Amino acid sequence: MLSFVEVMERVKDILSRELGEKKVYDKDVAAALGISKEHFSMMKKRGRLPLEELITFCAKRNISINWLLFDQSPESLCEPTQKFAYIRYFKDINASAGGGAINYEEEAQKLYLDRELEEFLGKENIKNIEALNLIGDSMEPLLKDGSIVFIDKSKRDIKKGGIFVLATNAGVFIKRVILKTDGSIELISENSLYPKETLAFDEVKIIGKVIGSLEKI
Repeated sequence: MLSFVEVMERVKDILSRELGEKKVYDKDVAAALGISKEHFSMMKKRGRLPLEELITFCAKRNISINWLLFDQSPESLCEPTQKFAYIRYFKDINASAGGGAINYEEEAQKLYLDRELEEFLGKENIKNIEALNLIGDSMEPLLKDGSIVFIDKSKRDIKKGGIFVLATNAGVFIKRVILKTDGSIELISENSLYPKETLAFDEVKIIGKVIGSLEKI
């Protein structure tokens, strides 16, 4: 990692260009980072970088933090970074295979995929795939309680049936879905201990089709 002085000189260069090649002082850097002059002076004496503030500074300007802190060129980071595909993972959402669940409106995290899982899900289709947690045993033995379930949100046609994630007034569920001739939707559990349920078409919102699952270790 570059030293405090080296990093701050780069920050000053960035700010100088933004200000029309004007001279930039420590107080200007402190203001740009959102910290007081006194706090900046203290960190400078200790040689401690304000990492969180620097990350925000770079993010706002689309500047590589690796370049700022480690002198790594952005080009050198492209290929290694692209090796890691990721999908949106709604860690705090528990799609239920038994009882009700919370609404499907949460901030997503990134779930990074290894090569094998990426190939299984389909590299070209990654942008349509999301993941959430499964709670309950009504879809066992096919889908295990506590698994991470992968859904393809581009696949919402239920005419041919299949296992889908769906939202109802009672919450978010994972069920085998059958579209009946009268237009109603039958929800079926894999576990025979759970009864079938039939809902009107407008009572169900199809979120996506289940395309796989991963048991948590």
